[in-house]
Formats: sequence, structure tokens, C-alpha cells
Amino acid sequence: MNLSKVTLSKSAPTVNLAKRGESQGAMRVNLNWSQGAAAPAKKGLFSKLAAAAQASNAVDLDLGCLYELSNGQKGVIQALGNSFGALQAPPFIQLDGDDRSGAAAGGENMHINLAQPDVFRRILIFAMIYEGAPNWAAVDGVVTLFPTSGPQVEVKLDSPNNSARICSIALIQNTPQGVTVTRQVEYVQGSQRDLDLKYGWGLQWQAGRK
Repeated sequence: MNLSKVTLSKSAPTVNLAKRGESQGAMRVNLNWSQGAAAPAKKGLFSKLAAAAQASNAVDLDLGCLYELSNGQKGVIQALGNSFGALQAPPFIQLDGDDRSGAAAGGENMHINLAQPDVFRRILIFAMIYEGAPNWAAVDGVVTLFPTSGPQVEVKLDSPNNSARICSIALIQNTPQGVTVTRQVEYVQGSQRDLDLKYGWGLQWQAGRK
């Protein structure tokens, strides 16, 4: 058993991140995925055709979250629409950037400032296939939470539904017991609006682009 990492599962879906009122630093949330093994190197025309085919099959998997603060403020953090957030001001959540290919060693990272955990009511972490054919089995995605104290928390996207573009991954909530994280891994047909409806967030949505 790896005491430095907890993997959330259907049988054990919830873990405590912090006790009630416990102050922590910025928790990193990392999304990493794979584009599959690289094809053998080829030369000439065939190399160009192979490269073009690989590019056409590339998947752009995005990390994001819906948030609700204790004062009632709600919103979304995502690369779409350049809604990257802020760490030292509301909503105290910030997305680093946008890995368009899955090739970046560090994947995509979001930071949640838990210095004042009571400012949060709930945060729903999700992943979205922005470009490319939906194929969750192939991307082999995993989200890892890195609290400033306690073990890492891992959620694997291991229940693939290849026809859905959005997967809700984990729900972070401020409860009487403290800050908890609960595995979701629910594949949602449609857009962020449909994810919103499923979890009852109540945001107003409009089309956006990167």
C-alpha cells in the first residue's frame, strides 16, 4: 500500500483533504493523459502522411472546474473563453495553461487556494475532449490532487464512454467534517451546460472559443 497516495474508487470514493477550518496552501490539481505510443520513424512522403494522420487523430483534453463560493458566487474555470481564474483573489482557483496535445510532461495544472477553505462551498473538477474523436480509453486520463499536507489523491478515468465529450471527475465540498473530495467519473453527453444541469449549478452559458 502506498501511504503517500490514495486512489479513489467506486467502493471507496471519498477522502478528507483538510479538517474543518484547517488552513493549507495552494493545492495543485494535475490532469495527465497519453496520446499513445509513438509510431516508428519514417522518411520521405510517408513520414509526412504519417505525421498528418497522427495530428488529425490528436485529442485536446482540457481540465476545468465549476465552482461555488460560500458567498453564492458561481462560475467556471477553463481554457475555453480564457477563464483562467485567480489564485489570490476570488475565485481563488487558477488554471496554469492549456496543453493542446497531451505531450507536455506536466500535463495541465489547476491550483486551489485552501488558505481560507471556508470561502468555498463546492468545486466540481471535470475534463473535456475539446478536439478530436471522443476516446477516453485511448487517452488514459488521470487526475491527481496534491494537497500541501497529507497523501496525494488520484482519480483514474477508467470507465470510458467514447461517445461523451465531458467527464465529471471529482467533487470537492466544504462539509461539517472539513474539506472532502469525492470521486465522480460520470460521462456526460453534450456540453458544459449539460454538466451544469446534471449537478444543478445554475450558470448562464454562451458559446466560447480558444
